Amino acid sequence: MGKYFAKKLVIYPATFFVAVTINWAVPRFMPGDPILSMIAQFQGLEGGQQIIQERFIENFGLDQSLIIQYFEFWRSLFRGDLGISLMIYPRPVFDIIKSSIIYDIIIVFPAVSLSWIVGNKAGAYSGFNKKADSFVMPFFYFLASSPYFWFAIVVVYVFGFRFGVFPTSHAYGTGMTPGFTLPFIINFIRHWFLPFFTMFLVGLGGWAIGMRNMIIYEKKANYSEYMKALGAKDKLVRRYAFRNGVLPQVTGLAIQLGTIISGAILVQMVFSYPGLGYRMVQAVQTQDFFLLQGCFLALITMALAANFIVDIVYMIIDPSIRASYEEEG
Repeated sequence: MGKYFAKKLVIYPATFFVAVTINWAVPRFMPGDPILSMIAQFQGLEGGQQIIQERFIENFGLDQSLIIQYFEFWRSLFRGDLGISLMIYPRPVFDIIKSSIIYDIIIVFPAVSLSWIVGNKAGAYSGFNKKADSFVMPFFYFLASSPYFWFAIVVVYVFGFRFGVFPTSHAYGTGMTPGFTLPFIINFIRHWFLPFFTMFLVGLGGWAIGMRNMIIYEKKANYSEYMKALGAKDKLVRRYAFRNGVLPQVTGLAIQLGTIISGAILVQMVFSYPGLGYRMVQAVQTQDFFLLQGCFLALITMALAANFIVDIVYMIIDPSIRASYEEEG
């Protein structure tokens, strides 16, 4: 395991370095001038344009070469300084991210975890039960082929406008004061449910289809046939088939994290849910370079951390990975 960890501790920092470098470069090559949008906010203030120019130069260092700007960016990053938001001036970007990231965690993590667990269980059941397979698989294919954005709109129409069961925008009602009170918690959960439900259902279909196909393959594998010939019970055969079939699903989870994060951004746009994805879209629309960089950085860090955790889990549950490193030793 030490060799495995050592290899990952080289790969992930290198990936982080490249991703952050791209994150630094993208806003600087985007078309448009964010100073103009800032000037509009300060037209009524005497000397407002000069204040904007000084703030912009101070944070971006545009009077310096790109190399110096790049190293200044890394130095500020290690100090936890992500700059000042142009859209919500003069609020620090770090404070905006800190207040927004909680909304991503409470939606993405439960939706991904639950869809993966339920999808694998449902797919395994479908793979072992031919009658159930013919009924549930069309539903799974429908969910898997549904884009996040389209499915979110359908959910808004059905549960929000058609039946009026749940609110369709924001994290809580405009008249609510955040706090650990029962009315606020109930209101918060009602606003949370539809974004969570959308991500859960869209993810569910793909995991179910993947597991169902793996179970069908494992049922025909030599070890399954050999166990049956020895008189092993079907329950024992199903258990081994599930354990072998779930390994590619763990790998698939790591591969799909990028798609899941992009799906979360689209869902947050539809529901105006104030997570990092929604903030990032606002930053693009207002050319808020600081906020855009900060949101990208937070999403990159979350994705790499999640991939690292999945890699470690995969090594723990798959003995062949550990054996391969032992053979190299």
